Amino acid sequence: MGINTVYYMAPFATMILAVPAMLLEGNGVLEWLHTHQTLVPSLIIIFSSGVMAFCLNFSIFYVIHSTTAVTFNVAGNLKVAVAVLVSWMIFKNPIPALNAVGCGITLLGCTFYGYVRHLISQQLPGTPRTPRTPRGRMELLPLVNDKLDDKV
Repeated sequence: MGINTVYYMAPFATMILAVPAMLLEGNGVLEWLHTHQTLVPSLIIIFSSGVMAFCLNFSIFYVIHSTTAVTFNVAGNLKVAVAVLVSWMIFKNPIPALNAVGCGITLLGCTFYGYVRHLISQQLPGTPRTPRTPRGRMELLPLVNDKLDDKV
């Protein structure tokens, strides 16, 4: 799915989701639109939300293209565990024991994954390798090259 596909899908998604929003939210959508004296601030909020969603999708494509889907999922799990731990440290949110154990296992697993990826990247050329990180600047450019042969 390329950039153009995502760009052209947004208006259709908006039209498709407008009907359920009106049915499920009732007059709430219209009341929200009428909270401002003009329609412009509401449209700016909606448009900026779409731009941020596009940037998020583009960054996801870029990260998966630059690394692998597995690395992307490991980073996502790490993000959740770190968010839970930061909320515990800063906001003093209580964490049940089972959740703390889960966060610990997640952090250990992500650390081990990073260590194994580092060992794989240090292997001599010609050694069978599983997914590698990009070596050159051209491989870091998003959506330029097709998937590389040795990338899984």
